[in-house]
Amino acid sequence: MSVPATTVTPPLVDELDIVIPTIRNLDFLEQWRSFFQPYHLIIVQDGDPTKTIRVPDGFDYELYNRNDINRILGPKSSCISFKDSACRCFGFLVSKKKYIFTIDDDCFVAKDPSGQEINALAQHIHNLLTPATPFFFNTLYDPFREGADFVRGYPFSLREGVTTAISHGLWLNIPDYDAPTQLVKPLERNTRYVDAVMTIPKGTLFPMCGMNLGFHRELIGPAMYFGLMGDGQPIGRYDDMWAGWCAKVICDHLGLGVKTGLPYIWHSKASNPFVNLKKEYKGIYWQEEIIPFFQSVVLPKDCTTPQKCYVELSKLVKEKLAPVDPYFEKLAGEMVTWIDAWNELNPSTDGSATTQVKKTEAAPKKK
Repeated sequence: MSVPATTVTPPLVDELDIVIPTIRNLDFLEQWRSFFQPYHLIIVQDGDPTKTIRVPDGFDYELYNRNDINRILGPKSSCISFKDSACRCFGFLVSKKKYIFTIDDDCFVAKDPSGQEINALAQHIHNLLTPATPFFFNTLYDPFREGADFVRGYPFSLREGVTTAISHGLWLNIPDYDAPTQLVKPLERNTRYVDAVMTIPKGTLFPMCGMNLGFHRELIGPAMYFGLMGDGQPIGRYDDMWAGWCAKVICDHLGLGVKTGLPYIWHSKASNPFVNLKKEYKGIYWQEEIIPFFQSVVLPKDCTTPQKCYVELSKLVKEKLAPVDPYFEKLAGEMVTWIDAWNELNPSTDGSATTQVKKTEAAPKKK
């Protein structure tokens, strides 16, 4: 006799945190309740810290606002963006779990072509727990999915694969377009459901979107810094791009894998393209120099941890990108601050840590 679905324990329930950046009440969680309720949530409240954010009953969560960030990090809070979804990386910093899933509050449960609701979190977990194949492309995509395998001609010596560090999901309805594309295609919607997961090859960069993303926090968390964006900064909407470029270069160096494709979520709200253009326009120019920079990065062999890789990368950012704009010198400095904060809050992951944040400094846990 089959086991009733209600008695099945969700995977990694004690090893994964869900991180949500927000400025509004989290009513969207009602639609995700059956998938998210067994897990612990870390909510990072952006904007006005005096505003009360309503979380539906029944969820296990902790909530941090800007006052909490300043109190916990002190001077190091300068590395956490304000009035930008980049603030989500504070949740990565304070989590103590092995894995992270992060989602935006305008993302809802999508349906596959058969009409079944998609458990995006379960798919991310499957992606992360199965190997990636970055060194040789498999034309049937992910060979570890049910019904697939390595094709003829795939080297047997590479079939073991490598550990997957990042699982990058996609979106139905509102696509993740930049402002110029939004302006010329204001009514375009993504209705194409592609039933595929693939490993992004070593040496290939990609535009990482943070609204539907899973990653192995212990292996790549220190590289998942969403940069300096938003209030007081000359650029916005490149927070996840920056994290993706940095993390992919470091994954390639450390021999880790990055997957993209399934799962899909339903992205419900198109942001204002004119507002987006103001945030993006410098990035649109700068990325033509940023991308070649990342394509040329070679990290030293003695960089054997994501922390060491990230500090070394910060030096290269300061050397190579500061001539593009003084912003990058400031960003390089905050990249180092981020690693200092990571080591302070996670002393077991790096021997250079000297201080551990006291338990009493954490935001009150709410249920």
